[in-house]
Amino acid sequence: MVRPPRFHTKRRRNRSLGKRLGAFAVILMIAVVVAYVVRLPGMGGEWEQIDTRFSLCGERSSNGCVIDGDTIMLGKRKIRLSGYNAPELKGECPAESALALQSRNALRDWLNAGPFVMDGGNEPPFDQYGRELRVLKRGGEWLSETMIERELAQGSGWGFERGGWCG
Repeated sequence: MVRPPRFHTKRRRNRSLGKRLGAFAVILMIAVVVAYVVRLPGMGGEWEQIDTRFSLCGERSSNGCVIDGDTIMLGKRKIRLSGYNAPELKGECPAESALALQSRNALRDWLNAGPFVMDGGNEPPFDQYGRELRVLKRGGEWLSETMIERELAQGSGWGFERGGWCG
């Protein structure tokens, strides 16, 4: 006796459905990861509009002042600007100290060029010294990129080594 051929339409549908559900799960996981990354500081989330005149700290009384090339005061808030590292005013050599003065003045000028936005919203991250960590931009211009392009700062991040300002 010859058996009639079996059609596995149900199984194929289930496999096809399983493949679709698997693909959907992968797409959903990617969407969740992207949503999480977009909310990281500097990558999106809440932005605070700042329209304050900045002076150098210790020079004049103002709501905003520049401490050095990567640190500002805004009211009583001490803010470390992220994405770059500026030379120190009390540098390891005269060349670093001179570049630090240029970097500080360039930061003040950038801040006073017009309103800008600062990331982090009401709950920004803080560094080990209690300073808020913030990223600044004006339109499509990121402060960190500007300071690095002008050679007034170095990039920062994984594998970054501080210094090297003395030659």
